[in-house]
Amino acid sequence: MTAKLQFDHANCESCPIRHRAVCARCDADELEALDSIKYYRSFEAGQTIIWSGDHMNFVGSVVSGIASLTQTMEDGRTQMVGLLLPSDFVGRPGRDAAAYDVQATTDVVMCCFRKKPFEEMMNVTPHIAHRLLQMTLDELDAAREWMLVLGRKTAREKIASLLSIIARRDASVSQKGLSGPFVFDLPLTREAMADYLGLTLETVSRQISALKKDGVILLEGKRHVTVPDMDRLLEEAGDDSDGGFLV
Repeated sequence: MTAKLQFDHANCESCPIRHRAVCARCDADELEALDSIKYYRSFEAGQTIIWSGDHMNFVGSVVSGIASLTQTMEDGRTQMVGLLLPSDFVGRPGRDAAAYDVQATTDVVMCCFRKKPFEEMMNVTPHIAHRLLQMTLDELDAAREWMLVLGRKTAREKIASLLSIIARRDASVSQKGLSGPFVFDLPLTREAMADYLGLTLETVSRQISALKKDGVILLEGKRHVTVPDMDRLLEEAGDDSDGGFLV
């Protein structure tokens, strides 16, 4: 069964991102209204979800998987400007065109809402607009964190930062809490990590091996990661270990 078919009949109450999504504060009647304008879409890894400048007739949230936000310059050079992780919102109410290319890095499932009815519902359901504002501010914080990762950190700090971002989001979505070891499956290949962090593949592999050797992370295969001590990982990332914000 494909991811799309699994989610086509999903109940909003059992949605894995329900507590973080734009509908987090909706009551039963409001969820029913959203359900009438909702549909699910799935994308394969490498597939473009939306091109910059394209007209968007939907908005929505990433339910599972990871997508990238990229901007292309006139000479063809591209820059990855952010990652979309589970519960992140795609599209802007009131804006017709997409600002960035959005591409599925892994297989992605999205919960989409038809744009015009969603905008109308925002006008009559203030807490949906308020929740979207909160999510937008979180996105701004994440963008600032990403600027620091790309602009000022060493290769080791970049790898540790990316691992901590993914680990914290996984913990937040699954509501595992912040205590104990963090265990997650790394959704990105080493090649994708290299592209996103502006590093070579060899550097990524070398730094991951170094973090493993030093006991900062444990690896089972190439993707199954255990972080025994999140504070230690945050220190390696050059971040404060006071909990920070969960992006």
